[in-house]
Amino acid sequence: MARFELKLPKMGESVAEATITSWLKEVGDTVEMDDTVVEVATDKVDSEVPSEVEGKLVEILFEKDAVVQVGQTIAIIETEGEDGGTAEASATETKVEVSEKAVAEVENTVVAAKEAVASLDTSSSDRFYSPLVKSIAKTEGISLSELETIQGTGKEGRVTKADILGYIENRGSQPKPATDAIQFDIEKPKKPSTTSAPAAAPITMSGQDEIIEMSRMGKLISKHMVASVQTSAHVQSFIEIDVTNVVNWRNKVKNAFQQREGDKLTFTPIFMQAVAQTIKKHPLINISVDGDKIIKRGNINLGMAAALPDGNLIVPVIKNADQLSLVGMTKQVNDLAQRSRANKLKPDEIQGGTYTVTNVGSFGSITGTPIINQPQVAILALGAIVKKPAVIETPEGDLIGIRHKMIVSHSYDHRVVNGALGGMFIKTFKDIIEAWDVNQDF
Repeated sequence: MARFELKLPKMGESVAEATITSWLKEVGDTVEMDDTVVEVATDKVDSEVPSEVEGKLVEILFEKDAVVQVGQTIAIIETEGEDGGTAEASATETKVEVSEKAVAEVENTVVAAKEAVASLDTSSSDRFYSPLVKSIAKTEGISLSELETIQGTGKEGRVTKADILGYIENRGSQPKPATDAIQFDIEKPKKPSTTSAPAAAPITMSGQDEIIEMSRMGKLISKHMVASVQTSAHVQSFIEIDVTNVVNWRNKVKNAFQQREGDKLTFTPIFMQAVAQTIKKHPLINISVDGDKIIKRGNINLGMAAALPDGNLIVPVIKNADQLSLVGMTKQVNDLAQRSRANKLKPDEIQGGTYTVTNVGSFGSITGTPIINQPQVAILALGAIVKKPAVIETPEGDLIGIRHKMIVSHSYDHRVVNGALGGMFIKTFKDIIEAWDVNQDF
């Protein structure tokens, strides 16, 4: 028999770790080739980790909610054949015979650890605690409120095994904190700080109110949006575009397009293609800020904000968007939108965006002021297309007619994008859209 080490695969550009959200196989289960063994989550997307071999799952090395680094072994699968064949060699070739008593002791320890972890509910905390830390806290009678006071030395301030053991060692010399029940009614005095944010107003609740826990994605989006506002000096420019030619052209060709290409032609790919053309004319909008340096991006990778069934948003990325034809752009837009709603995006497909477009008009909004998707410096919001009476200039004089209009708003980082560039960008976008040839093919 051989032992195959199932490792956390690379999850995409700049993604170094993932959180285990669910084990789909248990120890002792038979695993087929390409069977999904575990589900993991990165910052914005959930992924599945399949097995590369056939065999039996004999060991799970990380519990649910554990944070695992890319490349770490997360499980052991026992396969048929010799070590070093299709399966990876074990770290050591020494065979250790384990008695039934030792196995039973290990199993009892695992069960006790699981029970300890389950009894210490940390769902209300913004901090991550490993199963080991929660197990130690339970054993030592450390409440969640007391656990929150421990200074963490791990990544992003996480409490490590050494941190909690050091705290326990010195616990006798420290004043005992109040229990959870007391802390619910008595707020700890805070040290005055000139840099701290003002305290939030107290929230009162009635018997008709309901408490809803924020989802993991909701928490991440919240932090990302607040960080963006604190990082970039947001300013907006607005422009109204006559999209009558685009509307008439799409109405004329949409049936033939779907019959030939097998995809519906919406307005989104038309506007995305125009955005890519606009960026080529104004490349200094396709940048990021790194301290006091500006990084000018070599590729035009358009983020496309997509709504999820639970109300959250995700931003899949169309890579090298300026190189796509309208047909190619349509297929990319439709594919990413469908897989976004089905939660089937790959980690690489939400990475590397250089500019983002959001369609607030799909919900009936005539315009919006979106928050920049860091580390980008601008985002475009497409408003709803509405019919309006408008002045039409002709060689014979001005006329009043019904036109299809759309308001576009452009949010940009005023640290590096001045009003001239921000305004010229959407003026160029307007010119491209209004010059649309109603006689062109697709």
